[in-house]
Amino acid sequence: MDKVIDIEERIPSLRERRKKRTNRKFVALLLIFLTLLAVLLYSQSKYSEIQTITIKGAVLFDQKSYQAASGLAIGDSMWSFDAGTVAQQLEKLEWVEESTVKKNWLTGVEIDLKEYVQMGYLDRGNSYQIVLSNNLALDQPVTNVDGPIYSNFENEKIREKLIDQLTDIDPEVLQLISQIILDPEQKDADYVTLYMNDGNEVRGILSTLAEKMNYYPSVIAQLEDDQQGIIDMEVGIFFRSYADVYGFAKEGPEDEETEEEQP
Repeated sequence: MDKVIDIEERIPSLRERRKKRTNRKFVALLLIFLTLLAVLLYSQSKYSEIQTITIKGAVLFDQKSYQAASGLAIGDSMWSFDAGTVAQQLEKLEWVEESTVKKNWLTGVEIDLKEYVQMGYLDRGNSYQIVLSNNLALDQPVTNVDGPIYSNFENEKIREKLIDQLTDIDPEVLQLISQIILDPEQKDADYVTLYMNDGNEVRGILSTLAEKMNYYPSVIAQLEDDQQGIIDMEVGIFFRSYADVYGFAKEGPEDEETEEEQP
C-alpha cells in the first residue's frame, strides 16, 4: 500500500501558510463571539434604553403632550421603535405639518416638529380660537391675543377662502391687520371690513383681498401725516377721510381725497 505524503509538512513555507489560515479563522470566530456577547450585554443594560427625549419646534402644545403622542418614554428600549413610524404618528396630529425623528447616539431621541403657522384668532363671542394656516381652529384656551381677529368666519369653507387670501398677502401688510369682519348681510359677495393697526379701515371683497391689500403700503404713503380714513377696495382703490364720512374733525386740508387705481 502506497504511503501518503503530506507535502505541506515537508515544505516549511506551506506549513506556515496553513498555520496562518488557521489563526485567521480562529480570530474571526473569536471576534464574532465577542461581538455577539457585547450586543447581548448592551441590550440587557441601561445603555440600551432611552435616557433623553428632545423635542424642538413645539409652540402650540407643550413638550409633554408631544412626547405622549409619540408613544416614547424614558426607559424604553432604543431598538423597540422605528423612527419613521413615530414621525408618521406625530404627523397624524392635525396641527403638525411635518415631523422628523432620529436616534441621537446610543441613548437619545431627537424630535423636530414643524407646526402649521398661526394665522389669527377666530372670534367666538366670549372666547377665541387659534386659526392655523391649514384652516384648523384649535380647541384650546387662548390667554393672549397677538394677531388679527376673524369675526363671522365660523363657516369653515368661507374661512378657508380667507386663509387662502391671507397667505398671499405680503407679511409686512399682514402684520398691520387688527381685525377682519365678514358682512353677515352680504354672504354671496363675501364683503369684508378690515381694521388696521394704523387706524385705517379697509373695505373689500374676499375673493380679491390679497390682490388689493398688497397695494396698501403705496396707498397710505400718499396720505398726509396722521390722516386716517376708509380705503375702499371693492372695485378700484379709493380713500375717504373719516371727516368726510363721519364728520370727524380731520387734520389736513379740507376735501382732500387720495385715489389709486389698479395698474
